[in-house]
Amino acid sequence: MVGRYAPSPTGDLHLGNLRTALLAWLFARSAGSRFLMRIEDLDEGRVREPFAASQLEDLRALGIDWDGEVVRQSARTGLYGSALERLEGEGRVYRCFCSRREVREAASAQHGDAPEGFYPGTCRNLPDAEADRRAAAGETFALRLRAEGEEVTVLDRLHGERTDPVDDLVLRRSDGAFAYNLAVVVDDADQGVEEVVRGDDLLPATAGQALLCDLLGLGRPGWAHVPLVLGPDGDRLAKRHGAVTLADLAADGHGPADAVAWMTRSLGLADPGEDIGPAGLADRFDPSVIPAEPTTFIGIDA
Repeated sequence: MVGRYAPSPTGDLHLGNLRTALLAWLFARSAGSRFLMRIEDLDEGRVREPFAASQLEDLRALGIDWDGEVVRQSARTGLYGSALERLEGEGRVYRCFCSRREVREAASAQHGDAPEGFYPGTCRNLPDAEADRRAAAGETFALRLRAEGEEVTVLDRLHGERTDPVDDLVLRRSDGAFAYNLAVVVDDADQGVEEVVRGDDLLPATAGQALLCDLLGLGRPGWAHVPLVLGPDGDRLAKRHGAVTLADLAADGHGPADAVAWMTRSLGLADPGEDIGPAGLADRFDPSVIPAEPTTFIGIDA
């Protein structure tokens, strides 16, 4: 099952990100498959080039390697545009003039059958003439998927079968940037990715991505959503939780091997005190031992 890891260069990778990368690598390498690296750099307002270089350096330091050149989403916008045109041609796209604030306020106040937090459909049935008038007047708009209230069932290697409703996902933002959900589907299919391993916070988004695969005539990959690493406050691990990056750990006298040891212990892949690197782990990797619950990080020695 060809795998991949696709970080966004908006900051340093922390132990939670690195653990997910290690797992993605192990899923692929333990099966004798190729492993690809992709930089998700579409968000120009947040992306910083030095982070792309440091992220790849950190992955190499852990013993994670990949096949072929590193692919950048910013060089692939033509593919996303073609996919969007196909969806538009099938009547599955509409213009949304709502600001982010308006979407948040409408979603929090909505009633009816729409799931909590979903876009309430404010612009879904806007007549074309009205949308044309507003666009001609200079109003900015995003392009959304007309999901038609569909529910989609996906199969996850760790979570089993799951059915979720699909939101009217943003496909292209009002600033012109292609949105994650469209880009990731196009990229994975184009690169021949067969299994997507990522944090289980993204599991609810998988139904929408599966629907996009179906609408675009792309084969669905397999999915394996792995548990997150949390900080002591119960939120996802972040810089505010202290020494959580390889640079932080190095300042405290801990090297990449110490980080790998913590990750493998936290996942039940190695015994306490056992010194084993990614290559050794790949020879005996067993996805069934991965814990279902998140790990709380309280220190590299814990």
